[in-house]
Amino acid sequence: MSKLMEKVAIMDPANPVRSTGIINGASSGILNWNDIPYPSFYRTYRELLSNFWIPHEVNMSPDHKSIMELSSEELRAYKLTIGLLATLDTPQGRLIHGVSEYVSDDSVHAIAAVIAQQEVVHNESYSYVLSSLFGFEEQKQIFEDARTNPTIISRNQRIMDAYNDFIENPTEEKLVNVIVYSLILEGIFFYSGFAFFYNLARQQKMNATAQIISFINRDELVHGKFMSELLRAILGENPHLNTPEFTEFVKNEFQHAVESEIAWSNEVLDDIFGIDLDEMHTYIQYRANKMLKMLGLDPLYPDAHENVMPWIKAFVDNFDSTKTDFFEARNRSYEKVDADNGFDEL
Repeated sequence: MSKLMEKVAIMDPANPVRSTGIINGASSGILNWNDIPYPSFYRTYRELLSNFWIPHEVNMSPDHKSIMELSSEELRAYKLTIGLLATLDTPQGRLIHGVSEYVSDDSVHAIAAVIAQQEVVHNESYSYVLSSLFGFEEQKQIFEDARTNPTIISRNQRIMDAYNDFIENPTEEKLVNVIVYSLILEGIFFYSGFAFFYNLARQQKMNATAQIISFINRDELVHGKFMSELLRAILGENPHLNTPEFTEFVKNEFQHAVESEIAWSNEVLDDIFGIDLDEMHTYIQYRANKMLKMLGLDPLYPDAHENVMPWIKAFVDNFDSTKTDFFEARNRSYEKVDADNGFDEL
């Protein structure tokens, strides 16, 4: 049985300012951004801050008129998708906080705080959107439907079980597993929903909702990128966790996630004008390949190397195409301190 990890002390001045390890290391709890083991984390922190937004910046009044133009299938999908996204975003803030409690690097704690705040904003945005379009009882029913929908329960159960298991019994193995699940949630499970709203917007429907979704999408891209960097760093410093069994676990979970997302799109997006389900399936596989590439793994879907729904790019950019070696996170890759890791510009 794996040994349980211990939570990192909030402050221990007897330890060095610069953490001696990303997990199981010694750290004072005092953060000096100019002396961190992974300077790329500071670039992530700055990128997160530059994404700051609040839902009330978006005027929802055009959607109050536009919603009358939705077909019954589109309105059903709109409600179900908002409900689904709320069930995905709500636990993410708690998960990133739970993960950070076992990470020794204080820069990760700072980034986790910003990510958690953004997840709270995402969840608030769904309430804001619904309050702009529906009466209170219907708003409550949308959340209740999401909570009890058998497909949503089934597709989320695997991840939620892993999240709860890690919080109750935190081990190194479960830590890297929940990071993988977080990548799946933010890199695959959101994206058929995002595509649905963008499809409405390209028909000049529900543009305000699509704008909010694009803000969420932009945040999630950075969250996923950071979680992949965190995972590579943990595995790079702890090679005993980087096993063939773990690699197989990653592939299996990504494949299961793709199958679950495809099943959801078949149930919710059938008969939606402008969406071809075969294209959606390939797009979901493409998203999985992109996430696996970020981890340095070979693609699972050789026929899904390109985005077959390029109109999505009009709403949000995809990840860059940087290729990394499998789970490579050696300190030497991050040793160079450049202008992005200094305060000269402030």
